[in-house]
Amino acid sequence: MAAKVVIEADGGSRGNPGPAGYGALVRDADSGALLAERAGAIGVATNNVAEYQGLIAGLRAAAEVAPDADVEVRMDSKLVVEQMSGRWKIKHPAMRPLAAEAADLVAARLAPVRYRWVPRERNKDADRLANEAMDAAAAGRTWEPSTPQSPDPAPVASPTTRRLTGWVAPPAPATWTVLLRHGQTKVSVEKRFGGRVDAPLTDVGLAQAASAAARLRGEAFDAVISSPLRRARQTAEAALPGLVPAAGRDEVAFVVDEQLRETDFGVWEGLTFAEARERHPDELSAWLADPAVPPPGGESLAATIERVRRALDRHRADHPGGRLLVVTHMGPIKSAASLALAAGPGIFYRLHLDLASLTTIAWYADGPAVVHTFNDVSHLPSASLAGE
Repeated sequence: MAAKVVIEADGGSRGNPGPAGYGALVRDADSGALLAERAGAIGVATNNVAEYQGLIAGLRAAAEVAPDADVEVRMDSKLVVEQMSGRWKIKHPAMRPLAAEAADLVAARLAPVRYRWVPRERNKDADRLANEAMDAAAAGRTWEPSTPQSPDPAPVASPTTRRLTGWVAPPAPATWTVLLRHGQTKVSVEKRFGGRVDAPLTDVGLAQAASAAARLRGEAFDAVISSPLRRARQTAEAALPGLVPAAGRDEVAFVVDEQLRETDFGVWEGLTFAEARERHPDELSAWLADPAVPPPGGESLAATIERVRRALDRHRADHPGGRLLVVTHMGPIKSAASLALAAGPGIFYRLHLDLASLTTIAWYADGPAVVHTFNDVSHLPSASLAGE
């Protein structure tokens, strides 16, 4: 029996949260011989949840095939490695029970367990297994190892991923984001691409921001998080004075986040749609047909979604169970909606979002999210909705 084994573990989510899976394998540390493979789909979850599930599966497999061996865990997840090594605190409610389960598996061993971070390219086999499990689930199949396993893999319990909102209690309080689109600018009136254009609010835009501020007055928030662009900051600054600090806070924090800027439209910045079609007809057609295609010199819609995902994950981790007012643009708000609905970037073309509208999303610790409102403009005079 091996005196020392290596666990390689990984997890992934297609949408984060989205359809997720984990992969893990156990090798003899001296010979490199494969002792066990484990993989599985866990429904809708986040990357971090899937990575922890990969670790748990790997620890279970090591206990089955080499119960007395020393263990080195290798993962490309800095979060899991640092948290399990005790160097980082575990802040997010969804991570705590998973970390505790992994710690219990470690405590049950007689031999030590060490954690080591490795670059992604050195964790390809575990990543492959996670993707095989997700592919199998998408095809309606259950993942099976390429070679027979002995003993048979122990099942890994998946988190709750199919919860009827209002019917089944969540595992922890949701983190709420109230997403406010900025008010009118000259660029929006003229219907120009204006991702990087730092236009101020018009008089109508200032009135729209004031209406949104009046709607939110007296509501409790942990923080206001704004895009750095002037139109968003003006809208955020109009709302901030009327807000109430959430319980346990002395004030509502104000944060400017570069990652919540609008999509970069590259060479189309400042052009109308008609002008972009006239000058770049093939590129515009390709952009409309595929969310992964960027404008020339710009950013694709798929890239915007990924950027916004990382920003929202970070703020939700900083404020678990909190309430955040996020003041931003059409692209980031549609990105948040696509993530919450696990709908993919194609939803961009099927959602209408007015200026100074409110969208409310509850994000739960076990992966699922619930959209409570989208494009709420009940606070705005009907005259301001006649156009951008």
